[in-house]
Amino acid sequence: MQTGLTEIEIIQRVLKGEHQLYVQLVNKYQNYVFTIALRYLSSREDAEEVAQDIFVKAYRSLGDFRGDSKFSTWLYTITTTSCITFLRKKKLEVHSLDDERVFTVADNIDSGMRANQVEQKSRVNMVNQAISLLSPEDAQVITLFYKGEQSLDEIAKIMGVETNAVKVRLHRARQRLKEKMEKHFAAEVKDIVS
Repeated sequence: MQTGLTEIEIIQRVLKGEHQLYVQLVNKYQNYVFTIALRYLSSREDAEEVAQDIFVKAYRSLGDFRGDSKFSTWLYTITTTSCITFLRKKKLEVHSLDDERVFTVADNIDSGMRANQVEQKSRVNMVNQAISLLSPEDAQVITLFYKGEQSLDEIAKIMGVETNAVKVRLHRARQRLKEKMEKHFAAEVKDIVS
């Protein structure tokens, strides 16, 4: 496997016939794509299936990548579009996170998963659970900034807003995430701070 190539160089060489180099992009972004897909789909199996499809779509559309933004930004767009399409095809009922019934269902699911307490107590899982309690807009900006490691400008392009609006949304989303963690994970947060 060749190393030291930039993403643009890899893409150019893949388009010229060195298809095996695409594996480098897959290896670099597989966790990124899976995390975003899991955020939308909630089922690991569905997220894995969609993530595989995303890399096939990205490969087939590689010639359309213009390089105006980072490859990860372009891949994010394919990922979100694919997840939304998958949800539409499955005709899943999507509830607003403001609906109290969603929290009741989430509490029931959580209480039925006591066998998995070790994983649930991990900090990453706790943060992911807290993110899932946020509004879709807050969750998106947090995910893009922290998990997707996108710049504020890139997030602005993805969300279709000004960079200053992203700064404000990110600040507010952090505050709401902190509140959710303090409310729903008070003991765990106390253990981390102590």
